[in-house]
Amino acid sequence: MTKRLLRALSGEAVWPPPVWLMRQAGRYLPEYRAVRAQAGDFISLCTTPPLAAEVTLQPLRRYGMDAAILFSDILMLPWALGQGLRFSEGEGPVLPPIRTAEGLKALDRNRLPDAIAPILETVRRVRAEVGDATLIGFAGAPFTVACYMVEGHGAKEFAAVRTLAYRDPELFGALIDLLTETTITYLAAQIEAGAETVMLFDSWAGVLPPSLFRAYVIAPAIRITAELRLRYPHVPVIGFPRMGGLLIGEYATQTGVQGLGLDTTVDPDLAAALVPLHVALQGNLDPLALDAGGKPMLDGAHTILNAMRGRPFIFNLGHGIIPSTSPEHVAELIRTVHAA
Repeated sequence: MTKRLLRALSGEAVWPPPVWLMRQAGRYLPEYRAVRAQAGDFISLCTTPPLAAEVTLQPLRRYGMDAAILFSDILMLPWALGQGLRFSEGEGPVLPPIRTAEGLKALDRNRLPDAIAPILETVRRVRAEVGDATLIGFAGAPFTVACYMVEGHGAKEFAAVRTLAYRDPELFGALIDLLTETTITYLAAQIEAGAETVMLFDSWAGVLPPSLFRAYVIAPAIRITAELRLRYPHVPVIGFPRMGGLLIGEYATQTGVQGLGLDTTVDPDLAAALVPLHVALQGNLDPLALDAGGKPMLDGAHTILNAMRGRPFIFNLGHGIIPSTSPEHVAELIRTVHAA
């Protein structure tokens, strides 16, 4: 095994550490904006393989990242199941909310193979061109995807989805089960198409109390990771239970993930103490420090690097690059990590 990111996920303390950044393909890059304008709308960009492959590869060409992550969106799964989805400028994703048994029954898993076919073609195209970099596939974790499916949009507290989990656990459990099963199918298809590792994004895991975190974050991740490991024992899984706090140790121990993404709020030294040494940690520079550049960015990067030296580690952000970030800041960060 020669790819540096895969070596880290296998438990090797690679140094300097491999580095990639969440949302490394995005609006902060002028070349991305040009392709996005060509596509017309966001869903068309995600489902047009030549364009999606191009934006996936752009950060590798510009910065020499150690990984490319498939350009897509976590909500392409409910879209593929037949839930309406549109992206509004300044508003984000909008879906018709699912809060009844009838709404859940309207979802059709038989649509999945045809709907995701263009995304899988993007995976094949990118895999053919990544070279020594690692191709990361991904999906939203069931709870986070359910947040948008139930709320109908992004929300600060996700009150509707949490209320549904309390008031109708049977219905909410059925939705989580459907998403768990179809996420396994989706990630397995990405692996078959060429993804070398996959990442499970649970961006809103931290809004749950511990009991629901265990039921709707940890338990689905156990099922997904176990099934993927059974089918593809050499393909590692990275989990990202964002804002999970002290429960990240339990998540890392119980789910069987080989990598754990850390959000911006996690102290690197605490994470190193909570998470078993064989699990690679990934993270967790504040995206706003990257946006600021200079001393805040470099000080933050060195603090993380010092905390993680000697253990399996992948340098990343604690969340995605924000659109106002200067590409030159990203270049300086990548040079700093590679020189560690």
